Amino acid sequence: MVLGTVGVVLPILPTTPFVLLAGICFSASSARCHAWLSRNRVFGPYLENYRTKAGIGRWHKYGAIAFLWAGLIVSAAITQIWWLYLVLAAVGIGVTTHLLMIPTRVNNDAVTPALKLDASF
Repeated sequence: MVLGTVGVVLPILPTTPFVLLAGICFSASSARCHAWLSRNRVFGPYLENYRTKAGIGRWHKYGAIAFLWAGLIVSAAITQIWWLYLVLAAVGIGVTTHLLMIPTRVNNDAVTPALKLDASF
């Protein structure tokens, strides 16, 4: 979960896979942690939309792709290491492909409310 949170600000770390992995691990290991993550006001609705394949809004999708590539380009310009260009491009292509494969919600602002689970944290 920490890596997913750090990935929000660092373009080289993808946020979504780490948050999804945390959700899977929490659901298998700790009902209490899974309930907390599912009810989290930031990540909960997005995890639920991803789990139910409800999709994400068009502006969220395109904004994420634009922010991703802007961060990757800035990272490449700062580092100026040729092999890192290949890594950054692979990350960018992979994440962009993944985001484009997620269904697009018709209503951009609609986010499924977080689950109301019995377990309290």
